[in-house]
Amino acid sequence: MGEIQTFFITWWPWILFALFCLVILIQLIYYIAFFRRVAFFKSASKEKTQTHAVSIIVCARDEANNLTKYLPGVLVQTYPTTHELIVVNHNSQDETRYLLDEFKKTFKNLQAINLEQEALGIPGKKYPLSIGIKEAKHEILLLTDADCVPASEFWLQKMQEAYHDGIEIVLGYGAYNKKPGILNKIIRFETFHSALQYMSYALAGLPYMGVGRNLSYKRELFFRTKGFSSINHVASGDDDLFINQVATKHNVNVVLDPEAFTLSEPKRRFGDWIRQKNRHYSTSKFYKPVHKFLLGLYSTSHFFVYPLFVLCMFFFDWRLTLGVFGIRFLWQAVVYYNAMKKMNERDLFYWWWILDIWMFIHYFIFAPSIWRKPNKNWH
Repeated sequence: MGEIQTFFITWWPWILFALFCLVILIQLIYYIAFFRRVAFFKSASKEKTQTHAVSIIVCARDEANNLTKYLPGVLVQTYPTTHELIVVNHNSQDETRYLLDEFKKTFKNLQAINLEQEALGIPGKKYPLSIGIKEAKHEILLLTDADCVPASEFWLQKMQEAYHDGIEIVLGYGAYNKKPGILNKIIRFETFHSALQYMSYALAGLPYMGVGRNLSYKRELFFRTKGFSSINHVASGDDDLFINQVATKHNVNVVLDPEAFTLSEPKRRFGDWIRQKNRHYSTSKFYKPVHKFLLGLYSTSHFFVYPLFVLCMFFFDWRLTLGVFGIRFLWQAVVYYNAMKKMNERDLFYWWWILDIWMFIHYFIFAPSIWRKPNKNWH
């Protein structure tokens, strides 16, 4: 026993440093194997461009105010081929029905579906979305939310251009509007960080999710895989869980063109954002094992970077510690700069190192949501 104690007393700083090096190595593997794919992404050149007929689907529940502000941006898309917009009004108690009737007088390609009942045992928006998909006339579906607006009039054009032989799913970026304040930067950085992961995994042949604010897939894929039937019991998941089930390394493409982004209003209160993210994270427990392992390993290594860095600075050679940390810091800076530039989040680069430290707190806050029972609401 004395020899073991002597061993640990003598070598524990080296053990601590070895753990720190292991964590940094794992982080570097993720940045080199995955995240660089987004940072240095270049769209494949196409010899010929084809335009497809598209059905845009928006689900709304008591969203009259948002539809007034954002729906015109969807309706006035510049697109040379047939397309329709389906708004599924899911049991709204506000003026949504009458607002849609007014829009229909001007926009003939708008179809409103008014649902006046709930689907028992199917929480969330899977039921209205399924109805919208069933009523869609065209094979390519483009999804967004009632509180989102396309970043340009070419959103529809850019998203559908990503379809070519074998592609059945197109992942887009759903950004948040830039506002003053630290909460806005936290929300946008977390959104950027999530997109960096799911888009880079898709580019590496391991797609695991998409976001309903900006997502496209084929109608035939939805019906061939029986839609949401296996995840109807989960309130969320109409975007990430569905994609997790049906995406393969061959049938997914990504779009990283600022004109193809959508924009949403971020939460203005910290508590509202916490509740929103808890609902989103609660679905990750249903991901495929390989995705849970990869995401878990990355988050765990990310969580331990700064505690181990501080401990090694105090109890080990600070020069070696700083050198090892600097390798990750430089790689991270290069990847973040280029990825933020592509996602039109360049202003966040000046804050990235502070926001990366914030992620340590972020994991503390949201880790319990992985085991929490999902909320029944979809708002």
